[in-house]
Amino acid sequence: MTGSGMMDCKNALVEAEGDFDKAIEILRLKGQKVAAKRGDREANEGLIISLTDDSSKKGVITSLTCETDFVSKNADFADVANKIAAIALNSGVATIDELKAQSFDGNGMTIGDKVLEMVGKIGEKIDVSTFDTIEADTVVAYNHPGNQVASLVGLNVQGQQEVGRDVAMQIAAMNPVAINQDAVSQEVIDKEIEIGKELARQEGKPEEMLEKIAMGKLNKFFKESTLLNQAFIKENKKSVGQYLKEIDSNLTVTAFKRHALSS
Repeated sequence: MTGSGMMDCKNALVEAEGDFDKAIEILRLKGQKVAAKRGDREANEGLIISLTDDSSKKGVITSLTCETDFVSKNADFADVANKIAAIALNSGVATIDELKAQSFDGNGMTIGDKVLEMVGKIGEKIDVSTFDTIEADTVVAYNHPGNQVASLVGLNVQGQQEVGRDVAMQIAAMNPVAINQDAVSQEVIDKEIEIGKELARQEGKPEEMLEKIAMGKLNKFFKESTLLNQAFIKENKKSVGQYLKEIDSNLTVTAFKRHALSS
């Protein structure tokens, strides 16, 4: 029932003086202790799952992370990761903490309980590390083979799943920082300008030219790092924005999310 080792179960039953339910609680507490003890470990492996609902108007990305790819490639781990994503999609929760509080099995075990149970069974740091959601007229999910990278994209026109998949693949491959230059934070812009000035200064450029040079580098940053301005990976002579306008003059991206394992 718990998936814990035989001796762990035996010791829990002895400690619980034969009380079955208490023994299960003891095993869960062991999982909590293992989780706390391994809190400083890096959980850079795992699976990232993106899903959309039947209407293609809502999508989620979740990740279940662990320490080794041996664990992440286990079928039971994948089953749990996919079930957590499905619960996230259907529950309407807004945060990871709310997601962890959702029922996992319908019998009183929450997602948080299930994760702790896995920690106790496997002995690795395991956690729900990612949760993001998008709602739009069309939402498309993309899972790169191996589930190490996943993306979601929201479009402002219904019925654009094929186009959405192209853009979601672009997001997964090129990791844009924002939809367009208007969506880039002032903090990022200021940082890019300062970096541009410093690089020009190191190259020996005149001080009075630094601002102009930095603005040129900033424009290059916008072209390379904002989604609608990036070269379209399937046809790099046009931008993603141009590709969308060719499909429908009103078509654009309203939101996107991308997550990747950090290993």
